[in-house]
Amino acid sequence: MSAARVPELKQISRGEAMRLGPGWSHSCHAMLYAANPGQLFGRIPMRFSVLMQMRFDGLLGFPGGFVDRRYWSLEDGLNRVLGLGLGYLRLTEADYLSSHLTEGPHRVVAHLYARQLTLEELHAVEISAVHSRDHGLEVLGLVRVPLYTQKDRVGGFPNFLSNAFISTAKHQLLFALKVLNMMPEDKLAEALAAATEKQKKALEQQQTASS
Repeated sequence: MSAARVPELKQISRGEAMRLGPGWSHSCHAMLYAANPGQLFGRIPMRFSVLMQMRFDGLLGFPGGFVDRRYWSLEDGLNRVLGLGLGYLRLTEADYLSSHLTEGPHRVVAHLYARQLTLEELHAVEISAVHSRDHGLEVLGLVRVPLYTQKDRVGGFPNFLSNAFISTAKHQLLFALKVLNMMPEDKLAEALAAATEKQKKALEQQQTASS
């Protein structure tokens, strides 16, 4: 199986993003993660635990949402949304990671923040999220990203990448894992290639069954 290149969106600086005109919308999302020394089945290193969430529309994404720049700074707007879906958690400009321009007809700049927590702090966020205002409504639950690949080369991260993601979420996940040195780029590419191949085979089976 040939490794697919990890896709990238056009990255701009925070300053460039702030100078964009009123025709641009700003989305702010947070990647919360923690080093995880555990082993799955006593032999597969977990390495890190990364939180994403299942949205009301059945798509996976990071906690966060759109920020109205007329009334909120990026961080204040992000913290307001996080408060609705995770409970009390405040990020700052120090947690800022990247800004990317999205593809498509809508002019959106996607900002990603990342904060490393302890595993205990991450678990506390998971517990708090269950009691947040949006739990069971706009947010259907948090999930941990499996950052490993099993012997069949599909189980774990490749299977996770086969899911449906909202907008730039998959790109942001791959980008963050690369720039934060949480997974080598060749391993990211291998997992992406396995996920793409799985989706291709599933589509072919559907087409064969319907013909």
